[in-house]
Amino acid sequence: MSISGIMQLRQNFFIILLFFGMVLSGLLYNQPSLLVGSRTDVASVTPWSAPIIWEGTFDPILIDSIYKQHNLTIATTVFALGKYTRFVKDFLESAEQHYFVGFRVHYYLFTDQPESIPEVKMGENHNLTVLKVQSLNRWQDISMSRMEKLEKLIENELANKADYIFCLDIDTKFYGRWGVESLGRLVGVIHPWLFDVPRDRFTYERRPESQAYIPAGEGDFYYAGAAFGGSLEDVHQLTKTCREKLLIDAANSIEAVWQEESHLNKYFLLNKPSKLLSPEYMWRGINEKAAQIKVVRFSNVAKNYAEVRPNP
Repeated sequence: MSISGIMQLRQNFFIILLFFGMVLSGLLYNQPSLLVGSRTDVASVTPWSAPIIWEGTFDPILIDSIYKQHNLTIATTVFALGKYTRFVKDFLESAEQHYFVGFRVHYYLFTDQPESIPEVKMGENHNLTVLKVQSLNRWQDISMSRMEKLEKLIENELANKADYIFCLDIDTKFYGRWGVESLGRLVGVIHPWLFDVPRDRFTYERRPESQAYIPAGEGDFYYAGAAFGGSLEDVHQLTKTCREKLLIDAANSIEAVWQEESHLNKYFLLNKPSKLLSPEYMWRGINEKAAQIKVVRFSNVAKNYAEVRPNP
């Protein structure tokens, strides 16, 4: 073979390598269509133009390649008080398989029993910080105290250390990808039990005396208190506002029907989320089925509430 032939082979080989490199990096992909949507069985945008993320509405390889250019850190908070420490191992081990794989993640675990937290091997650029907090006698108080602790964590610890934050329940497990498609300025997760019912069946706080009050006939979606997130600035404002509203209710001797979840729903009614995650991101059990749910990414785990909670 002539020298020119060898040079041509090398050039062709380089072009082939470059092509496959672009495919693997997500930089080469099919042209998006403006005429045909990937999902026709569900809504993928809200009336205020916020995307709703479902399986089939994003290209994971492409979106990862875009966000990896930004060198992001995602803070993630969970609370494990009392008997809820038993859920830590499964939560962390499953998160390490599915949660922001390939990105920097820092878990902040609030617990009254640091000595009970098991060692779980963290992946590259994934870290865990355990923060000791006071024990509480009512699960309702544990629930309501989270907003204040999240507010202070953002103020005192996370500035210049994270770009986004997600606040998740510990009695859960990951079963599929939860990645950068979930990132946004203010992110709510649609409740798995109330995503397909009319709003008059939403369990909003209906007493006008509460700061979480939402009148009948109002409301967009019902959001899960078990998962929410966004930018540090926006989540800080959310937690600060909810804490203030919770204190006003406490001063008036009223407790919203679903504690901080009720106040979260009132906040999201007045401050629309910039992105919504479908119930794939907070499902009601790995064995529960629904036609719209193609992938279960994150779900509650089965438990006896009467046994794990400190009070009824």
